[in-house]
Amino acid sequence: MSKRSARWFGLLAVLTLPFLASLAKEPPDHARQSWRTAPSHSAGLAPDPRRHAAEAIVQVYAAPTYGWRRYFAVHPWIIYKRSGQTAYTRYEVIGWGGGDVIRRNRAVPDGLWFGARPERLVDLRGGAELDAVIARIEAAVASYPYPREYRIYPGPNSNTFLAHIGREVPELRLDLPANAIGKDYRPLTHPLGLSPSGVGVQASLLGLLGVTLGLEEGIELNLLGLNFGIDFARPALRLPSLGRLGLSNLAEADAPAP
Repeated sequence: MSKRSARWFGLLAVLTLPFLASLAKEPPDHARQSWRTAPSHSAGLAPDPRRHAAEAIVQVYAAPTYGWRRYFAVHPWIIYKRSGQTAYTRYEVIGWGGGDVIRRNRAVPDGLWFGARPERLVDLRGGAELDAVIARIEAAVASYPYPREYRIYPGPNSNTFLAHIGREVPELRLDLPANAIGKDYRPLTHPLGLSPSGVGVQASLLGLLGVTLGLEEGIELNLLGLNFGIDFARPALRLPSLGRLGLSNLAEADAPAP
């Protein structure tokens, strides 16, 4: 095999192996329920807001998207409640239905996303200081620059929305996974800025070509919306389709379900 052929073979392997691993993790299920009948009940991840009425809580979730896209991307959302409140507020961006794409309380706070169990990305508890952070989250929701615009690829989409909140509220230390396609979307007029965690830097052209350096993201390269990188905070590889691959993921996989 020539050096040129070896390079092409290596590139092909890098692009396809994460997808094949994602496919092996969740094989296609021809009996899978339709989006109309897929379960959306609580995953049991959010604390009971009545039992924890005294404290403020902020959580961010991400779950595999519906259908064939679940092998490539995730859908995120944010929930919160102020101290003294006994119910959560949930915000996310959804492309169907027309009009404003920002949806408030359209589903159970920690519900399954069309049958897919979400992963908790952020879990903050506190009092008055966290109440102040929640006020900034609400301001970030109001300032989202694409309230009536949605594109699955390369964005703006639901991941673009959460990345915007992360940049505006760095206290979240939000680390969206590598398969959160759309998190790196930036208009051509503003290719440079903060990373989605708010504690790093990013250069990106429409989320199709770029690089991110951050305390939470580590080093991540973006090529046509596919992200490859290394996470130093929690040692792992950042890969398309899989999101991240590290020892912490293996430990979570071995843990019993609640």
